[in-house]
Amino acid sequence: MSKILVVADHKSGSLKDSTKELLGFASGLGTEVNAVVIGSGVSAAADEAAGQGAATVYVADDASLEVYTTALYTGLVVDAVQQSGATQVWLTSTEIGRDLTPRVAARLDVGALSDVTKLEVNGDDITAYRPCMATKLIQQVRFKHDGVRVLSIRAGSFEVIENAPTSANVVSLFLPEADSRLEALGVEVEESNEISLNEAPIVVSVGRGAGGPDGCESVRPLAQQMGAAFGASRAVCDAGWLPHKHQVGQTGTQVKPNLYIALGISGAIQHLAGMSGSKTIVAVNKDPDAPIFKVADYGIVGDLFKAVPVMQEEVNKLKT
Repeated sequence: MSKILVVADHKSGSLKDSTKELLGFASGLGTEVNAVVIGSGVSAAADEAAGQGAATVYVADDASLEVYTTALYTGLVVDAVQQSGATQVWLTSTEIGRDLTPRVAARLDVGALSDVTKLEVNGDDITAYRPCMATKLIQQVRFKHDGVRVLSIRAGSFEVIENAPTSANVVSLFLPEADSRLEALGVEVEESNEISLNEAPIVVSVGRGAGGPDGCESVRPLAQQMGAAFGASRAVCDAGWLPHKHQVGQTGTQVKPNLYIALGISGAIQHLAGMSGSKTIVAVNKDPDAPIFKVADYGIVGDLFKAVPVMQEEVNKLKT
């Protein structure tokens, strides 16, 4: 029987939506689902994991785990794998998840798949889809050998099912010895008031129709007015008009907000694959035949620089 262990990603004591996605999808497969939560002061996150469908939550809660260290976290995840009898280990495709995935796989002497954007699961028979060749192609891959399946999965790949926390069935993990050759000296956190793309209920994205960096920045106030995340097409990020952290699409961040506003975005296949799950899509483009209109619920054929001021005016009216 297959057993899935989800390695939880959390912030400020709460599970991130990327982890809730994995727990929700795994719980719908009819298999046993457990979770492992590592950090300092993580009891609330453990209860959240239980509420999201984890039968047992393996917890390592210690002040020394407040700052991520590869050796300690790897040892704890492997311990949870062995205690739970997991046949699959699912991690989020974040900085920590991308670091842990190959290390956990190496410790278990198995292969790993990283940056997965779609999964087809039948027990331990898994078909995964992931970008490759500098994100120009999408691979369809399967595990060749027997053993634990280790995967990291991008945020936005599945729906978030919000459930109330419940009292977790907790198994405490013992800290392994730290690697004496390594010492975490501190953490530098980038100060930003920007809303995360994969957790935003509203996303305003801009494409090549903006014409350049100044055009992109002229759209940003609309996103700020709406309390929305500010996104962009791959072409905008590749041109250097906005940093790549703003990229929306199958090769960027996959999003499923309640409202997605696409301004000057024609609708390349990889972009549509990363946002077409949005509940309501509004598109503005000069080209009436732009592919974005095929997925849009509402469309405006016109100049985004004329449309945006009107949108801002309407948002102000709604606020007052």
